[in-house]
Amino acid sequence: MTNTIALVDDDQNILTSVSMALESEGFQVRTYKDGEEALRGLNQRPVDLAVLDIKMPRLDGMELLQRLRKTSTLPVIFLTSKDDEVDEVLGLRMGADDYIRKPFSQRLLIERIRALLRRQDLAQDEFNPQSEAPLVRGELVLDGARHICSWAGKPVPLTVTEFLILRALAVRPGHVKSRDQLMDAAYGDNIYVDDRTIDSHIKRIRKKFKSADDQFSKIETLYGVGYRYRE
Repeated sequence: MTNTIALVDDDQNILTSVSMALESEGFQVRTYKDGEEALRGLNQRPVDLAVLDIKMPRLDGMELLQRLRKTSTLPVIFLTSKDDEVDEVLGLRMGADDYIRKPFSQRLLIERIRALLRRQDLAQDEFNPQSEAPLVRGELVLDGARHICSWAGKPVPLTVTEFLILRALAVRPGHVKSRDQLMDAAYGDNIYVDDRTIDSHIKRIRKKFKSADDQFSKIETLYGVGYRYRE
């Protein structure tokens, strides 16, 4: 099944060259020149993954992502300015799954897109391939087959990356997971992200669960070691 990618950037050269590269790899591509146009298009015709430039006129990538996240867990890769760490941290905290710094190689972007789509497939696999039963840990329910998470019966919308990180913690309550282990669970072996990336995802996961239950405290930080899901 062909995956459809949304490419959102105000640079026509990037839209043209990257869409051609993606189409040559078998993807379908929809291009948008600004955030407002993309928001309308994505609401009307959903895609499998979006690549968003952060700095755009009318509606920038941050605001576009914020609006999308109100109703969607669509996998998102941000294109950020070179060495602009503020963009990267804010993007991850707002729910982006990955980021690439400009200028970037088209091959790198294609590899990241394929990796994120594979992670989405992985998030839909069950721990036990022979069973379709969701993972249940007290009030927590993780249904990988349908990519659904709930807490005390309330839905908690998680992105692909957040789902994989939480699942890695919840599958063995009480066991500590280092940041490196969480990186491997969420990103695989072929992509490197720094510790700050994992920390940003954890903060966002906690924030989402606190929206459902302000007493939520199941994810513990062990400073200098990693994280664990409380038994």
